[in-house]
Amino acid sequence: MASGDQRAGRPPPGSGEGLRVGIVRATWNPDVVERLAAGTQRGLSELGVTETTEVTVPGCFEIPLAAKLLAEAGQVDAIVTIGAVIRGETTHYELVSEGAAQGAMAAQLTTGIPIGFGLVTVENDEQAMARSEGPGGHNVGEDAAYVAVTMALLARDFRGANGKKQMP
Repeated sequence: MASGDQRAGRPPPGSGEGLRVGIVRATWNPDVVERLAAGTQRGLSELGVTETTEVTVPGCFEIPLAAKLLAEAGQVDAIVTIGAVIRGETTHYELVSEGAAQGAMAAQLTTGIPIGFGLVTVENDEQAMARSEGPGGHNVGEDAAYVAVTMALLARDFRGANGKKQMP
């Protein structure tokens, strides 16, 4: 995982004004997801995003379908997905983690709506807490909010005001 100094740059404050962002969150591992949600809201607020739509799903495996449905509804410019998959004693962890990642990628490629992938896939609760810290700390939800806005701005540049693809 990238350390703080290796992470991509963030868009400037206020640059997401006017964007509509969907948030798809899992309800499994609620303590971690609440922390990720707080980070997502911090990031979006800093970027000036005020219009959000939130969808909840039971677990991370269900996130891709909800993201695809939300994207296809045409009411958002980007989506942030948040959830936590914590390794257990079986291979369930691998199946859910991989399915969620591949599904989110397929949803954004199919719909053209950017998805900031804010799922933590970790070995234990301690790692999950370390990736969902409060203000000033590492929070994958906050990082995903920045990614979603960055990619929505890129998509807007390519599509232009008329919705047709053009070079920025």
